[in-house]
Amino acid sequence: MAVRVQLFVTCLTEQFFPGVLRRMVALLERLGVEVAFPEAQTCCGQPFFNSGFHTQARDLARKWLEVFGTTDGFIVSPSGSCVDMVRHHFPHLFPPDSPEHRRAVEVAARTLEFTQFLVNELKVTDVGARFPRKVTYHASCHLLRGLGARDEPKRLLGKVHGLELIPLPGEETCCGFGGAFSVIYPEVSQAMMEAKVRAITESGAEAVVACDAGCLMNIAGGLRQANSPVRAMHLIEVLAADRGAP
Repeated sequence: MAVRVQLFVTCLTEQFFPGVLRRMVALLERLGVEVAFPEAQTCCGQPFFNSGFHTQARDLARKWLEVFGTTDGFIVSPSGSCVDMVRHHFPHLFPPDSPEHRRAVEVAARTLEFTQFLVNELKVTDVGARFPRKVTYHASCHLLRGLGARDEPKRLLGKVHGLELIPLPGEETCCGFGGAFSVIYPEVSQAMMEAKVRAITESGAEAVVACDAGCLMNIAGGLRQANSPVRAMHLIEVLAADRGAP
């Protein structure tokens, strides 16, 4: 019996990286996974929550739970930050004895970030990808600190044929995006981003890989400002490459 997943697309990925979503679906289907897409899904409410507007975040969380709460199987997303919101903050938005809380707990237990789903649930690390490039890895904050995924992305990268994984100094240091943080504290955010870009450029890598759309947008922008030839890529883009660079 095929494993069935529900695709949680997330706002930034849908709007700015639709190709990542297409590659994600193709990759999962190639691995024998049945992918469903709940069309009524909305924002999970994380921007409101992180800015302190918990009432508005609760309204969006309730709608999100209405959509995904009626589905079956794992809920899989290419974004550690949005999965962290669902897993760790949704249950606390509702009173402990409420139906919403019970639904949030149930849904949170089956919501997974893409790399964690592949490595920990499917027990897959080698997806047959080939990417003969020097690559370095940036650990996104929510994926690393919120979900505890330190090894899964690098285990997948380590199995990509022809790929040379270059250590990144400050790999686990924030790139400065942080959603609203980059708007509220632009000077601090800019300094953090520039430090990250310097480390990436000096690493000698041809591409930098991350697992969150926000980090990729921020780092890619910094690389362009620095006139760097290094390419910012989602991990899924690398895993979907089976004939050299995509």
